[in-house]
Amino acid sequence: MTTSIKSAVAAVLLGMALTAAADPLIAAHRGGTGDGPENTIPTLQNSLRHGADILWMTVQVSGDGVPVLYRPADVAALTDGKGMVNTLTAAQLTALNAGYMYAVTDAAGNKSYPYRQQPVKVPTLRDALRAVPASTSIVVDMKQVPAETLVNAVAKVIGEENAWKRVRFYSTDANVIALMAQQPKAQVFESRDATRDRLARIALNGGACDAPPAAGTWSGIELERKVAVVEKFTLGEGVSEVVAHWWTPAAMKCFRSNPNTHVMVFGVDSAAAYRSAQQLGVDVVMTDSPVKMKALREGGK
Repeated sequence: MTTSIKSAVAAVLLGMALTAAADPLIAAHRGGTGDGPENTIPTLQNSLRHGADILWMTVQVSGDGVPVLYRPADVAALTDGKGMVNTLTAAQLTALNAGYMYAVTDAAGNKSYPYRQQPVKVPTLRDALRAVPASTSIVVDMKQVPAETLVNAVAKVIGEENAWKRVRFYSTDANVIALMAQQPKAQVFESRDATRDRLARIALNGGACDAPPAAGTWSGIELERKVAVVEKFTLGEGVSEVVAHWWTPAAMKCFRSNPNTHVMVFGVDSAAAYRSAQQLGVDVVMTDSPVKMKALREGGK
């Protein structure tokens, strides 16, 4: 990675203007869930080796108040354990094999589970921060309620690790974002509700931009997503299901109306999706596989 691109990466989460670049930066979703067991330290480190510019970490809090990297509420979904994350201690969680359910499919369609013989642990947020270079830009996706318990525990670790400048916070829960935004040093995405509402208004109003994001806003949502449009009647309602391709040139123009605003699009895992994001001029694409995305990015040069 060149010095200029490194500078751009550092600027992403420092709240500075992003240096103009031909290609979007690459964010590794759940650390790179397509390339290894998600939200684990080996996968995070592998993503950095394969060109990821930003690491996306999903965080919950253990029953004894320790932030850990894990996405589902039930540990049985990915590990060799049982129970809900918020009922287990940090010691119990970090003893689990986070790669237990990670499957690899060969050319013949046969599945294998390589990490059952090579266990990889559920890491704490503190350990994950320490396992990657201090210059690494990070998005912490806060995936749990109640909001106060989660935000307070995460903020404590971020402060103790002096990581406020390299971390930006995301959540699908608007209350979590609002509470984290009260932390004096916190950098947050706008709520998903605000981003979706703005995109829906642009799409349904013929591209009109009546409420652009404020200066300095970071917005993130899928490049495309199946949505339901609901129309209320006196005698009921009608529902139309569509695949929303809502990041259009008109939407990008609206989101860029004010200075220092940035757009991250999720679900970019194909050449077509990457080219679309690149042509739109988004700042960051989030992908499951930095390994594949690196090849796509380099193959287009």
